[in-house]
Amino acid sequence: MSRRAGGRRPDEGRKITLELDVVPYAEGSCLISTGDTRVLCAASVVSGVPPWREQSGAGWVTAEYAMLPRATHTRTSRERTGAKGRTQEIQRLIGRSLRSVTDMKRLGQNTVTVDCDVLQADGGTRTAAITGAFVALSLAADWMLGEGLAERDPVTEAVAAISVGLIDGVPFLDLDYGEDSNAQVDMNVVGTKGGGFVEVQGTAEGDPFPRSNLDALLDLATAGLDGLFAAQAEALAARR
Repeated sequence: MSRRAGGRRPDEGRKITLELDVVPYAEGSCLISTGDTRVLCAASVVSGVPPWREQSGAGWVTAEYAMLPRATHTRTSRERTGAKGRTQEIQRLIGRSLRSVTDMKRLGQNTVTVDCDVLQADGGTRTAAITGAFVALSLAADWMLGEGLAERDPVTEAVAAISVGLIDGVPFLDLDYGEDSNAQVDMNVVGTKGGGFVEVQGTAEGDPFPRSNLDALLDLATAGLDGLFAAQAEALAARR
């Protein structure tokens, strides 16, 4: 299997677009599209921090995630009574990823919440959400600097995420839904521009996989992340 839907090579990511300032009232916002997956990310800055954070002198960054009812082929009910299982896992992952590249002291006693809403899902919604959420967070940080709420940029470096998988023994980058459903191994990798890993989520769907496969998938993910960092930097540079 050397070619995929749209003619992509196994080591080729989907086309990515980052549209900034799509939510006028948010301090930072980004609509990210990776192939047919589209996620709207909006960052809100409010004064104050959670009670357990008040004596720290530092701020806080958190995230919420939701999938709109018709983001998929069949309607999914809204989680009106609060986030459940998978949703909680994903929004915690997004929050951890953003905090890994944020200097909380520079935030002051302020909280940034990034809402990530999936408009259309075709695989990789959590990875797209992290990549887009970082752009929204960066724009919110710019706003804080402009308003005098921060003296130095609280964002220390870029963070992004991408999926990889093993299909018929071949490593694949940036899986769409059909590929993810057929992968013998699927993995989500969150990394920073400086080369560090924030989180690696990897699962064998059948037989265990050897260390050599893990190394190959991480190498492929690292190459894919470089492309995402470039897209983030280009979008932010055009805005600034």
